Amino acid sequence: MSRINVFFANGFEEIEGLTVIDLLRRAGLEVDMVSINEELEVIGAHNIVIKADRLLSEIDFEEGDMIVLPGGMPGTINLGECKVLTDNIVKYNNEKKMISAICAAPSILGKLGVLKGKSATCYPGFEDQLMDAAYLNSGVVKSSNIITANGMGTAIDFGLAIIEHYLGKGKAKSIADAIQYKVN
Repeated sequence: MSRINVFFANGFEEIEGLTVIDLLRRAGLEVDMVSINEELEVIGAHNIVIKADRLLSEIDFEEGDMIVLPGGMPGTINLGECKVLTDNIVKYNNEKKMISAICAAPSILGKLGVLKGKSATCYPGFEDQLMDAAYLNSGVVKSSNIITANGMGTAIDFGLAIIEHYLGKGKAKSIADAIQYKVN
């Protein structure tokens, strides 16, 4: 069974983080909400408080096969300043393990050099932080081992792209149908 870790820092965009978790769990994927704080509680960009499943210190990155980064501010900055996380993002990329980021969070990947030679999207205004990536003005972009999305409005498509990666188009479509979502 795949283990997906979604990382949360204070200031995360709530819809981007929680929509993805909801969809992945509906699909039957094993997902952990991971707080990079010293406590399980994480405060979103709009003051919604969530309780993560695990602390960063409890994670064995070797057991995981995908890192997911929600955007939001200052959540993206906080994630990007977490050395344990960023070191493992680079390691995952070197091992061709999956990494997904939405909104401003693809900028973390750009700064770490993991987008070199790949295509990506991000929230408008962060394009220059994608560094050596080919920027695509699209809602969701999958390139090699990287999935990126450009913002809160694409959170469902982002989650469905992750489901499709693991379980195929049919499962992604059945989840979309179950939530009355019309895939573009």
